[in-house]
Amino acid sequence: MAELATIARPYAEALFKAQGSDLAATAVWLDELAAVAENPQLRQLAENPKVETAQVFDVMTGVVQASLPDAAKNFLRLVIENARLPALPEIANQFRSLKNAASGSSDAVVYSAFALDAQALADVAATLEKRFGRKLSVKVELDQSLIGGIRAVVGDEVLDTSVKARLEQMKVALIS
Repeated sequence: MAELATIARPYAEALFKAQGSDLAATAVWLDELAAVAENPQLRQLAENPKVETAQVFDVMTGVVQASLPDAAKNFLRLVIENARLPALPEIANQFRSLKNAASGSSDAVVYSAFALDAQALADVAATLEKRFGRKLSVKVELDQSLIGGIRAVVGDEVLDTSVKARLEQMKVALIS
């Protein structure tokens, strides 16, 4: 996927520089556009030579639930016209990385065997921020294979306190 990363980098950097202080709002609409762009049927439509770029634009803006600002519409037109729709999710990832670097924060994904209520999530977020020493934007995903506990991924660092990880550690200890 190095090719997509190479294609996405200039788009993400240009969008980052152009948006200035409105990075949070830009990240929201960019993530939404990236989610829509991941749809295989939409990609097939966009790759069809009989379909015009305006039609692809209309379909995408029709699917997006929030109203898009003019900057988002212009950016989407540019991506579609340059046939870079498959790179849109990577553009969003790189934009988020640039935004996080500018604000001194990171994205964190917390995998949990069970749904976390708001208070538990706040406690986990506070503990992880203290552990990793930076502000975190926490997203929770369910993974029932963990049995219990959580597994937190922050960038390339992983903190695994799940029951599954502890059972694996016990297995390795018993085998050796």
